[in-house]
Amino acid sequence: MEILIAIIGAIGVMGAAAVTASIPLINRRTRGAVEAEGVVTREAVAEAVTALGSQLNSRIEDVRDDLDEVRENLSRVREWQAGHDAEHLLIGRPNPPGE
Repeated sequence: MEILIAIIGAIGVMGAAAVTASIPLINRRTRGAVEAEGVVTREAVAEAVTALGSQLNSRIEDVRDDLDEVRENLSRVREWQAGHDAEHLLIGRPNPPGE
């Protein structure tokens, strides 16, 4: 989540810096050139967000895999504990009458 916030903040700062730096140049450019740059910028931002989304999804899948492994290990420990408890119950139980 921190990465997403940092990238969103960086995109905003980069956008503001680009606009501020390009104000004198805008007056000299044609409208078509400025619109073309806008398209390129939007595409670059979309690609960056897509890449970030991919990385985030990859991390989420890694965490899910880790959680699945922990659950499997916990299940094995619980099975062992149940068997261990049963052994102690059997060992500690007196023999029934007649045996």
